[in-house]
Parts: sequence; structure tokens; C-alpha cells
Amino acid sequence: MFELFVSAFITLFVVIDPPGCAPIYAGLTKGASAAQARNMALRASFIASAILLFFALLGQELLNALHIQLDSFRIAGGLMLFFIAFEMVFEKRTQRREERAEKVAASPEVEDVSVFPMAMPMLAGPGAIAAIMLLMNEADTLQQSLTVLAALAAVLLITAAALVAAGPLIRLLGARVEAVITRLLGVLLAALAAQYVIDGLRGSFGI
Repeated sequence: MFELFVSAFITLFVVIDPPGCAPIYAGLTKGASAAQARNMALRASFIASAILLFFALLGQELLNALHIQLDSFRIAGGLMLFFIAFEMVFEKRTQRREERAEKVAASPEVEDVSVFPMAMPMLAGPGAIAAIMLLMNEADTLQQSLTVLAALAAVLLITAAALVAAGPLIRLLGARVEAVITRLLGVLLAALAAQYVIDGLRGSFGI
């Protein structure tokens, strides 16, 4: 169970990427008071948790309703996660997030950033949804499913803490440390994504 928890935790931590979301959130809430920023951080984390929990519990039923085989989803999810990993290693993901944040900040009518862009697509984006569905589908017993959900809860708690402490955290880490962490996590995610694709191909072709 501990190995499953660690594997699920690392996968979800890399995909949701609290260290990468924190500076974006700090930029989006630069004009907000400390209380407003804290409330939006907690609200964004709660909404993202609800979205990911929905797909964690009902993702299999959704695949069945759409007549999608699990191995096909493994391959598609693995490719999607690999694309995210590629963007992390070459800093494309951070650049895209910053551009999205600038567009939101430039719109005067947008004040609350907790739903968009923070909850979706930054926290509970396609990669996170695919990751939690893959992890839950890999769990064979109730205990394993609860272990995956515990890993998800741990990552989301860390994410909420990172968003609440976004300003001081960015000043503490600095841009260079953040870039190194992001690249290392990207390489790790690429390996995990490749494993998902391999498992999907083995299941599809009976290798």
C-alpha cells in the first residue's frame, strides 16, 4: 500500500504541479488583499477536488457509457501526460500558464480567479483528470482505491497550502529553483507516461 501511495502521490503531484501553480496564482491575485487571496486559493482547491473526485469515482462508468476500452484510455492518457511532461522539461507549460494568466489579469471584469483559470484548467485539467482515472482503474481492491484517494487528498492539501502561501513561497524558492524542480518532475512524469502507454499496448495486443 505504501508503494501505491507513493506512486500515486508522485504522479498527481507532478501533474497538478503545486510549485508551478503557486507563482501563477501569486501573479493573478497581486491586487487582492491577503484574505481575498486566501479565500480564492481555498475555493479553487475545493472546486478542483470536487472535479477530480467525480472523475475518480465515476470515470470508469463514463468510459463504459462511451464504449471506450480501458487500454485505449491508458494509451491516450499516457500520451497526454507525456505531452505535459515535454512542456514541463522545456518550460512550455509555464509559459502557456503565464500567457493565460496575463489574459485573465487584463480583463477588468474578471475578479474571482478561483474557478477559471485556477480550478480549471490549471489544477483539474485534462492531465490531472486522466491521471486520477488511470490510477483508480489500476486499483483492484477497495483498500487500493482508498490509498489512491488518500494520495489525491494529500496532493490537494499541499496545493492549497502552496496557493495560500504563494507570495512568500515564490520569494523563498526563486525562479531558478522552481525551474529546476519543474524539469526534474517533468522527466519523472515522462517515464510514468511511457509506462502507461506500454501497459495499454500490451493489453490491446495481448503482448
